[in-house]
Amino acid sequence: MEEQINYNLTQLSTWKRIFFMLIFAAIGSLVRMLIWAVIILQVASTLLTGKANQNILNLGRSLAVYTYHILLFLTFNTEALPFPFADWNMTADLTVPESKEVKK
Repeated sequence: MEEQINYNLTQLSTWKRIFFMLIFAAIGSLVRMLIWAVIILQVASTLLTGKANQNILNLGRSLAVYTYHILLFLTFNTEALPFPFADWNMTADLTVPESKEVKK
């Protein structure tokens, strides 16, 4: 058991993933602030024009999908790095893999 823990602690891939997870946790916080700005802009647009602004709708949808991709990565549901380490369009096409059983 202790040998397995030592092996896991020395894996470069694990430490790289932790590094990227910290980066994407920070990026996720910034994106959530942007989503609130989109919400406020959409409310203002709706109050002034009586209908939702299509450009703001598209931006909000893109940010929501991007946040989803970040959360999938942070929760180990995907190994695919989110934008800017992958194409923006890859995030839109992302599918959740089938759950894997954890080996004990």
